[in-house]
Amino acid sequence: MQPKSTLPSLKYILIPILCWIVFFIKHTYHFSWLNVLAVPALLMCTLQAVHHAEVIAHRVGEPFGTLVLALAVTIIEVSLIISMMMASGPDGSALARDTVFAAIMIIITGMIGISLLSGGIRHREQSFGMQGVTTYLITLLAVSVLTLILPNYTTTIPGPYYSVKQLVFVAIVSLLLYASFIFVQNFKHKDLFVDEVATEEEDTEPKPSKKEAIWSFVLLFVCLGAVIMLAESLAPDLEDLIDRWNAPHSLVGIIIAIVVLLPEGLSAFKAASGNKLQKSLNLSLGSALASICLSIPTVTFFSIVYDLPLTLGIDARSSVIFLLAMLVLMLSFRTGKTIILQGIVLLLIFFTYIFMTIFP
Repeated sequence: MQPKSTLPSLKYILIPILCWIVFFIKHTYHFSWLNVLAVPALLMCTLQAVHHAEVIAHRVGEPFGTLVLALAVTIIEVSLIISMMMASGPDGSALARDTVFAAIMIIITGMIGISLLSGGIRHREQSFGMQGVTTYLITLLAVSVLTLILPNYTTTIPGPYYSVKQLVFVAIVSLLLYASFIFVQNFKHKDLFVDEVATEEEDTEPKPSKKEAIWSFVLLFVCLGAVIMLAESLAPDLEDLIDRWNAPHSLVGIIIAIVVLLPEGLSAFKAASGNKLQKSLNLSLGSALASICLSIPTVTFFSIVYDLPLTLGIDARSSVIFLLAMLVLMLSFRTGKTIILQGIVLLLIFFTYIFMTIFP
């Protein structure tokens, strides 16, 4: 009997390479007709990223598995934000805020909403570890208010800004909150974030080898990098289209954020549809937490070093929608069970957020 090859299938290597080739061609020649190739390439690379994330998650188990994809996407997202801030200069002062806030709203209303809806339709009622999800929510609420709402009410510098000292303090608090959460999630109270039934089912399936997991880890970053760069390359054409529609430019950030979050969104959707709601929530809420807790400190560092202005406070309308979404999440998860209604309500809040962005 021939030993099983540890090399990934040829398509898992060729597809991301082809996607990077499409990106470099589009980046070099700027032909609009290349969007016909760029959009399918982006979608294919997204599906590949989901596959590799699932291989890693199956190898390392929960909750480490869901943490891998969240951190990978966040690292690349932060790199994209910083590169765009450096290119924009003072004009990009609100870029980090808009991107992070869009990602959070897409996750807590769109991703979780569609996951709960699909899971409720297929399984009627789903359960999860209430204490684990509550831990996500209180940490996310605390860091979001400190970074996105409190700047509007400080007096050292008027407006939605922090002073340098305040920025450093809030950045440190954000990192401490995330480090504390990771310690609780993966070491101190790991059992609160694991669905025992789903874990037992996964344990009966053969796990990928160590080499297969390493290959998937490398290819995950290759695919996510292609997704981010293709999304960035499509941004100018999106801006032109939005200008023709006379829509606000903040819509570009939302569209790009949706594309960037597609790998996590698809993974969360598949998990909820497969009656693994705990894994789905780990992916969604973990992504939101990693996005804000890691992005803000990193952007703060670069803004101080390169003397770039940094706008953090969101406006009153955005604050109301965000707090409404968090309140609905907390009420929805208070019993440890969900039905389709929670998903419908969250999705309607998501559409309200999009509508109010276009028609403020």
